[in-house]
Amino acid sequence: AMRTHKMGIQQWSDSILVVDLSDDPLLSDDLDALLDRLAGRCDCDVLLDFANVSHVNSSNLALLLRLRKQQLGRDRKLRLCGLNQSVQAVFSVTGLEALFEFDQQVATALAKLQFDQDQPRKASRADGAARP
Repeated sequence: AMRTHKMGIQQWSDSILVVDLSDDPLLSDDLDALLDRLAGRCDCDVLLDFANVSHVNSSNLALLLRLRKQQLGRDRKLRLCGLNQSVQAVFSVTGLEALFEFDQQVATALAKLQFDQDQPRKASRADGAARP
């Protein structure tokens, strides 16, 4: 019997999705499903957790680039975390390392996303405050 695969997408907050990626051949399915979900109404920053991913191939990278483009177009962030050495090496060798933001730990990436999200809001609140 075929086990139906369910990708771990966690709506961590109103505006942050944490995605627990699977190893290939499911990795491409995960990324496809995520692109579909984001193409809908999900206007979120995305954190991709590569902890269970042992390697990436060119089609995975193509999907990641599409995801990056989609997020940039919406002025939303994409962070990659938990990459093992061989996966990180693929990004280095292909020169894609410069296009993505990486963190070792999910907690670090979440903290950065939250911090970034808080920045503009704080500024606009201050500007909107009535001056005495």
